[in-house]
Amino acid sequence: MRRAADIGLLRRLLRDRRGVSAVEFALVAPVMITIYFGLVEFSQGYMAERRASHAASMVADLVAQSGGTNIRDLESTFIIGDMIMRPFSSTPLSIRVSSVTVDARGVATVEWSGANNRNLTGRAPRSVVTDLPPGVISTGETLILGETEYAYQSAFAQVIPNGVTFRRSYYLRPRTTDRIACADCPV
Repeated sequence: MRRAADIGLLRRLLRDRRGVSAVEFALVAPVMITIYFGLVEFSQGYMAERRASHAASMVADLVAQSGGTNIRDLESTFIIGDMIMRPFSSTPLSIRVSSVTVDARGVATVEWSGANNRNLTGRAPRSVVTDLPPGVISTGETLILGETEYAYQSAFAQVIPNGVTFRRSYYLRPRTTDRIACADCPV
């Protein structure tokens, strides 16, 4: 008798469809929530990368537009780079700007360099620059090299526990003169 009652209960449960939607939602919801937060995290990281890239191009552009510069002007330019990062923290943003010239032998060397000294420091004067793409600069020419490095930390530390470092470099030719001089930079 007990067995017949159990089989009847089992048949009623198998025919009952009232909780199907709740079970389906319970199965699908974690996947959808994970996708949503993944997209949010990707968007935040991408926006931070774009802002760091924009800071590199803006700093190089401001120096390339000037007729000359000095350490104080460079420090002011670095502050502009920090403002570009908002609403992200500017603390992990490192900025460096350098004037690079190619000599008669075709070797690219640093004339002067300045940095906000967070992670990047100024390049040593007369040091060789090996990371320029081919054809960017010819013999006797000068360019302004703007570089940024941004250590992005995920809002969800479990997703990207060590963070990601974005690095960007921009190369611009001086606009108003052939060469941008830095009055009090180490030479």
